[in-house]
Amino acid sequence: MIINTGGRTDTVQYYTEWLLNRFSQGYSLSRNPLFPNKVTCYELTPDTVDCVVFCSKNYRPILPRLHEITDRFHTYFHYTITAYGKEIEPGVPNIEESMETLIRLSEIVGKGRVAWRYDPVLLTKEYTIERHLETFERMAKVLSPYIDRCIFSFVEMYTPRAPRKKLESNMPELIPLSEQDMDALAQGLGAVAEQNGIYIQTCGTNGDFTRYGIHSSGCMTLDILGGANGIVFKKRKHKGMRQGCHCIESRDIGAYDTCMNGCKYCYANKNPQKAFENYKYHNPNSPLLLGELKNTDIVSQGAQKSFLAQKQTDGQTILTI
Repeated sequence: MIINTGGRTDTVQYYTEWLLNRFSQGYSLSRNPLFPNKVTCYELTPDTVDCVVFCSKNYRPILPRLHEITDRFHTYFHYTITAYGKEIEPGVPNIEESMETLIRLSEIVGKGRVAWRYDPVLLTKEYTIERHLETFERMAKVLSPYIDRCIFSFVEMYTPRAPRKKLESNMPELIPLSEQDMDALAQGLGAVAEQNGIYIQTCGTNGDFTRYGIHSSGCMTLDILGGANGIVFKKRKHKGMRQGCHCIESRDIGAYDTCMNGCKYCYANKNPQKAFENYKYHNPNSPLLLGELKNTDIVSQGAQKSFLAQKQTDGQTILTI
């Protein structure tokens, strides 16, 4: 099973102590966002977790203790650094600080386990195509020696994850991307990546930009995770999380409406203030990210079938079915 720590919230930046406690104690509880009284328990042990995938916009809080997880588990790290400032990403460090932290992360875990995410790509009067390409080039020159790949996606405006009314309310300045805009951006990003020796791919985008040297979607595949950790997975169909996604299925231990980065384009928060209101229910020692287990909760054990082709047990290699 693949554990995802950052799909619903920036766990690394705001809930570091809780995250480390969960892996130390060997389990985590996750509340169903649609049926709040249903809670799933996931074991967080090397025997039950094939790989832990992180996604964050600021790894600085966890770096001093990251070894507590990396010493025991296979891992992979997505680091999101975009062109945007505080007016769009209020809780995110500036570009220079973020790049410094990515470099420190890469030096700790190795460049083969670090992916730079430049997403979502969106347009406003301030963030034009030209500005994106200039900023991307500046970052690519610095980050290229420290990353496994670069992943980008275009902002989702009309999907269930990002309803149009929500985006229009949070970002009235947003300019819808045309096919020509996406083509120009893809061409420019692909050229910069090639110049800097960066493997670049899309995420959750159905468009074909291979003519610009851009590889297809699938940012969390068994090939990527296996190659980064020197392990072999079974050949398994990647169902993805949504349309256009070609990733392997994973289990997220976070919770929606808890990320205090306040990014205007975020799909995981109903509104930025909600996350700050919910934070008062956070207890670093609770198995749940928010609140405590209630008497009315129904707890079930999550399915945790391994994707590994081989598992190592007591010095013996065992083939898995």
